[in-house]
Amino acid sequence: MKKRENILNRFYIKGKITVKRSILHMLDPMPNNSPFDVNMALDAGFDVLMPYSNVKLDSVYGLTQDAIFSRGPAGVKKTGLFIGGRDIGLAMDMIKSAQEAMVPPFEISVFADPSGAFTTAAALVACVEKELKVKHGKEFKDCKALVFGGTGPVGIATGVIASLAGAETALVDHLSVEVANDAAKEYNRRTNSQLTGAKAGSDEEKIALIADADIIFCTAKAGIQVLSTEVLKHAKQLKVAGDVNAVPPVGIEGIKCGDFGKPVDQLEGVFGVGALAVGDVKYRLQQALLASMLSTEKPLYLDFRDAFTQARKIV
Repeated sequence: MKKRENILNRFYIKGKITVKRSILHMLDPMPNNSPFDVNMALDAGFDVLMPYSNVKLDSVYGLTQDAIFSRGPAGVKKTGLFIGGRDIGLAMDMIKSAQEAMVPPFEISVFADPSGAFTTAAALVACVEKELKVKHGKEFKDCKALVFGGTGPVGIATGVIASLAGAETALVDHLSVEVANDAAKEYNRRTNSQLTGAKAGSDEEKIALIADADIIFCTAKAGIQVLSTEVLKHAKQLKVAGDVNAVPPVGIEGIKCGDFGKPVDQLEGVFGVGALAVGDVKYRLQQALLASMLSTEKPLYLDFRDAFTQARKIV
């Protein structure tokens, strides 16, 4: 099989043999592509990376067809698209547009991971799910989950994944319940999740909100402590808390960055998942998904769903 693939991926120009190299076209609606994603793609095995910035949605169809028709049926197996940016809704629209542009057998794999939100959220939810099962014998369908920082890219992706996995999930915004509700409605429409919105700007609002929560995810901005130990003591049903903030102070007091299932200080029966534990899974997850684009025989269209499936296997 390997010999056959080598033959298919060679062609002759003026008597010289040229081996088709793998290419990842990286589409980003932002002014710059993420260096993190560039490094990950190169380490995953792509030979050539082609970044495109300020890409509009209506350009994706044409760019995709330019990529698929230039390499032949053998070449497309070594060609992929990566969609970045910061807007997860736009990324979902872009992957749909790219898929619509395919003309079999000219099809390539597409992977959307805006702001790393899909892989980070998938890693966070998978880690928390594992601890919920191991430490408490519970599943998401039995639990109520809150996502603090829930209206940012990672927060929304976390909420969607947790909701689709069965948890009763609310996106929590620190300023506006309207913003949280709007985000919940938009992504319920897009993904068939069942999110709700909530606001928690003060300690009093946080205490009222967490009183009956089983799971807390913290995806707020780096360097901001969202939940103190004094507030968390009021969460009488809390079982597992996960935080993606590695910049001091961490988002949830009592959870250390490297914690993976360790008891949270001063909270009986509560176990924590820290940012470095989540980050380790996220790193391996993104690497695995990028590598799968080079090994697959059929085109893949990878988003948060595929990320969560793979994250569950990793943890």
